[in-house]
Amino acid sequence: MLLAQQRRSLFVAAPNVSYMTFRETSVLRVVSYNIHKGVQGVGPARRLAIHDLAQAVAGLNADLIALQEVSAFHHREALFFPHWPSQPQADVLAPPGFHAIYRSNAITRHGEHGNALLSRWPVHAHQHEDMSDHRFEQRGLLHCELDWQGRTLHVVVVHLGLIRASRARQVTQLMDFIAREVPTHEPLLVAGDFNDWGLRSTRTLAGVGLHSAQAGQHPTFPARLPLAQLDHVYARGLHVTQVEVPRGRAWWRLSDHLPIIVSLTLP
Repeated sequence: MLLAQQRRSLFVAAPNVSYMTFRETSVLRVVSYNIHKGVQGVGPARRLAIHDLAQAVAGLNADLIALQEVSAFHHREALFFPHWPSQPQADVLAPPGFHAIYRSNAITRHGEHGNALLSRWPVHAHQHEDMSDHRFEQRGLLHCELDWQGRTLHVVVVHLGLIRASRARQVTQLMDFIAREVPTHEPLLVAGDFNDWGLRSTRTLAGVGLHSAQAGQHPTFPARLPLAQLDHVYARGLHVTQVEVPRGRAWWRLSDHLPIIVSLTLP
């Protein structure tokens, strides 16, 4: 896996942390983060942020990192940026020892992007489901099964659409997928960018036992002046103990979203 370039950065990985060994802890630290394809700005003034993102993600000291808008490749940006990585962004962002699982949501004229899960714990199965509701937005979910605390933990990474009616249909599809693929007795996390400026998705998912602690009280978008919590980590069969959203110039220079960090335990 490609590590961040050796250059001055605002982010430093947490000291005395070994990513090559599993942490023996009952607390699961989960991040959801829309990285905006590792590029900030538009036109000729846009900046490459992917290498600083790698250092920032490592510094969060998370166990699971659910990512959206992750580029597998982009031919135009590779020509524009001299330091565009040769590897897919999921591999660039994965801290040493982590497992990187990526599945595509969208194929564009110049590249491909989708969802990814970076996991400190072994992933023994994963699958993708297309959630595109109309031809103008390509969306999907990534479902991973991994081993944690001697149990199977299910993690679904999603990126829902911009149109309210589309999101409602996608939330219904998500619930149908969970009912079909996730046993009710096994713990489940659903993390991602829900693009919901209200609590409609939160209330709907609560009806099937998925809860987001203090939903709406941790704004993540836009990163420079966060007004709404578009990003969530919903849990079933796990207890939320803490929710954090880091802020400041160092973060809004990396993406248009802020990461949300949730700590959980088994009940």
